[in-house]
Formats: sequence, structure tokens, C-alpha cells
Amino acid sequence: MGALLWINGPFGGGKTQTAYELRRRLPGSVVCDPEHVGFGLHRTLPPALRGDFQDLPAWRQGVHDMLALALSGHPGTVIAPMTLVDPGYFAEIVGRLREDGRTVHHFALLAERETVLGRLRERGLGRGLKRESFAVAKLDHCLERLEAPEFAEHIRTDRLTVPQAADRIAASAGLTLLPDTDSALRHRVRRAWTGIRHIRFD
Repeated sequence: MGALLWINGPFGGGKTQTAYELRRRLPGSVVCDPEHVGFGLHRTLPPALRGDFQDLPAWRQGVHDMLALALSGHPGTVIAPMTLVDPGYFAEIVGRLREDGRTVHHFALLAERETVLGRLRERGLGRGLKRESFAVAKLDHCLERLEAPEFAEHIRTDRLTVPQAADRIAASAGLTLLPDTDSALRHRVRRAWTGIRHIRFD
């Protein structure tokens, strides 16, 4: 039975990039994105009920069940990149998985406010922070909440590359990654492609 790596952090904090770097360099691993459970709920619910999907008990139950199924049926490491800052919701999902006997390693990728804003500008597709207004509005709240002890282990990423952040996570979880053989150019191209593949249209 594999372990779960939950990659937390503010919106724009590098969760998805780090998750896919881990998957690239950790044979047998898989990314299971809890956000897609929320997208599915939004697509099937009437517009008036499409608020923050994390507030829906069905999302929290669904994410727990999805990750439990992945951990039971997949022999490798399961990676879940998701911003989750409500302690109660965290307990409902991560806490319950641990109570079920699952091995869960949780990491919060943190950085200074200006560092995160810079990353959001980069992924704004030419519109800068206008396109990322939701992430900017939530930024201070996320950074404050994630500093709490229950959201440890904290990893400061201001001066880390994505491969270095992945190395830190793997070392803490007792996992061995394949060497990072990307050149600086290939790394930039890979980051751009990962970002494009995960543009949100919901």
C-alpha cells in the first residue's frame, strides 16, 4: 500500500508544479487532484449552488473516498496537490485518512507574499494579476492559516526551484527520486507546459 503526499499551499504557491515534478521523478507515483472532484460537483449542480466547493460535505467525503480508493488500489505513491486551509475540513479528509491507518505526509509550500504574487503574475497569461483575482483575494488568508502547526510540515520555497522543493518533500517522506537531469531551458519549458495543461476554465 502506497503513501499519500498532500501538497498544500496558497493558490499560486507551486503545488501543481511540485506535484508533477514528483510524479516525473518518482516511478510508480500518480497525481490525484482533489480539485477535479469539486469541478465535477460544479458541473452537475444548479448555478445557484456553485459556491466554494470545499464547503460542500459531498466534496470532502468524495475526496476522502477517492484518495482512500487510490491508496488501496494503487501500489505506488499518491500525490494530491490542493489548497486546504480550514482546520475542520483538513481533519475531515487528512485526519480521517490517518485514522483509517493510511500513511499521509502533508507539506505546506510557503513563501513571502511578494514571491507568490510574482508567480501569479507569471501564470496570468498576459493579464497579470487580473486573471488571478481569486487567488490574490485569498492569499493573505491562506498564508496566515497555513503557518499554523497543524499544517506542518512547512517548506519555504522563496529560494527553492521546483526540483529542489520536490527533493525536500521526498527526503522528508523517505522517498528516493530519480536524478533531475533537466537543463535550465528544459526546466522552463516543462514548467510552462505544466502550467498550460492545468489552466482552469471552471
